[in-house]
Amino acid sequence: MSRIDQVAVWQRRRFLQACAAAPLCGLSTASMSESLFGTLRSSNIEVVEGLNLGFSLYGTKQLPLDQSLQACAAAGYRHVEFCLNAGFPTEPAVFDATARRQTAQRLQELNLTLPCLMIQIPLVCDETVQQASLQVIRTAAQLARDLVPEQPPMLETVVGGNPAKWDEQKAGMLKHLQGWATVAQEQQVTLLIKAHVGSAMNSPERLLWLLQECGSPAVEAAYDFSHFELQGLDLRTTLTQLLPRTRFIHVKDTAGDAAKFRFLLPGEGRTDYVQYFRLLRELKYAGPVCVEVSGQVSGQPGYEPLVAIRSTAEKLTSALAASAGQTSTEN
Repeated sequence: MSRIDQVAVWQRRRFLQACAAAPLCGLSTASMSESLFGTLRSSNIEVVEGLNLGFSLYGTKQLPLDQSLQACAAAGYRHVEFCLNAGFPTEPAVFDATARRQTAQRLQELNLTLPCLMIQIPLVCDETVQQASLQVIRTAAQLARDLVPEQPPMLETVVGGNPAKWDEQKAGMLKHLQGWATVAQEQQVTLLIKAHVGSAMNSPERLLWLLQECGSPAVEAAYDFSHFELQGLDLRTTLTQLLPRTRFIHVKDTAGDAAKFRFLLPGEGRTDYVQYFRLLRELKYAGPVCVEVSGQVSGQPGYEPLVAIRSTAEKLTSALAASAGQTSTEN
């Protein structure tokens, strides 16, 4: 293990031990995060060149935005993803100009990047819903420019539909995607579409068909192996297929199969993250890798977002450090 790796592991252990002891000392987790932030912010946990670990604030709806940002930075994450859905602190309708300016400054102070914004719009819909989706893209693009004008975050979405109805739905999906692409180009943002085990676009082949037929540089892919794992698809194969078009990666774990499944936090299921990170390095991926906490997890009684931030950071950073030792030759 290199000196950088040793320092990163030591600092992470120190943070986690301190947070575990915080209640005994009469301190809140948030205050402990703030007190240790100055030490951790200077650490280098990026032990595999080009891979940046992050956390999607889709999993912190219950928290004030600044508390989420502080916790992610203190845990060592390098980037965050904002969710623009209704009820979130970053919902555009309530995230006003003052809050946007303050948040842009806060991201800089905490040394966090914002590569992506999560939206949810369907490709299988009528024209009224399609027009509403186009407005969502415009609104999200404005928010992206307000927060990071020099490099606006990408916009990421799943697309809906029925896996069993792909053949009858794909033509309409393509037509609507072309409409999305036109607006994304006008707004000068990149739109990412993500395959989902429960959607019509549930495989690499279907995702690539839509991208190729759409033919727009404004539309690319987000990759999430969990949706392929549930279908028994291979990690190396799906990465090899999709990484040339992938600009953003979500990670989470799974249990079950496509017919009956549960999403889990990274490290709680069957995904081998050491192997995963070795493959990403071997295949020259250099973009964000972001924890996504499924609503199946965050909606459970007793879910604690601060614990999720810390535990996933610990597990993924450990896997990232272990993956740096060699390049994978496994299937």
